[in-house]
Amino acid sequence: MTNLAERGALIMKLRALPDQIRELVDGLSEAELLAHPEGEWTVAQNVHHLADSHFNAFCRVKLALTENRPTIKPYDQDAWAALSDANHTAVSESLSILKGLHSRWARLLESLTPEQWGRKFYHPENKVEVSVEEMLSSYVNHGEGHIRQIKEALATIGK
Repeated sequence: MTNLAERGALIMKLRALPDQIRELVDGLSEAELLAHPEGEWTVAQNVHHLADSHFNAFCRVKLALTENRPTIKPYDQDAWAALSDANHTAVSESLSILKGLHSRWARLLESLTPEQWGRKFYHPENKVEVSVEEMLSSYVNHGEGHIRQIKEALATIGK
C-alpha cells in the first residue's frame, strides 16, 4: 500500500505521460513512425496501444469504483494493435485521446477516499483481484515501459 505522497507522485507521472509521448514522436516522419523493429511494434502502434490500453484501464477503475468487485473483460492487445486504426491513423489522434483521458483519470484519482483506493475488480484471464491502487502503479509502469519501447524503436532507425 502506498502513502499519500507516493500516490501523488504516481498520479503526477500518469498525468505527464501524454506529454512525454508527444515529445518523443513530434516531428517524426511517417516512415519513422511506421518503422518496424524486428519482433516489436512500430512507434505508431505503441502510441495507439497506449490509448487503447489506458482507455480500458480507466473504464476498469470506474467499474471498480461503481460496482461490487466487477469481472472485467480482457482483450487481445496484439489483435487490437493489428487493426486498421492502429496502422492507418495519425498518432496525433491517439495523443489527443491520451491527453484528455489522463487528465480525467488523474482528476478522478485525486478525488478518491482511502476506501475507494482499495476497491477491486476481478481479472478472469489472470485469475486475480486488482485494486484501484494497484491499477495506478501498474499503468504508470505500463506507460514507462512503452516509453522505453518507443525509444528503443527510434534507436534502431538512428533517432
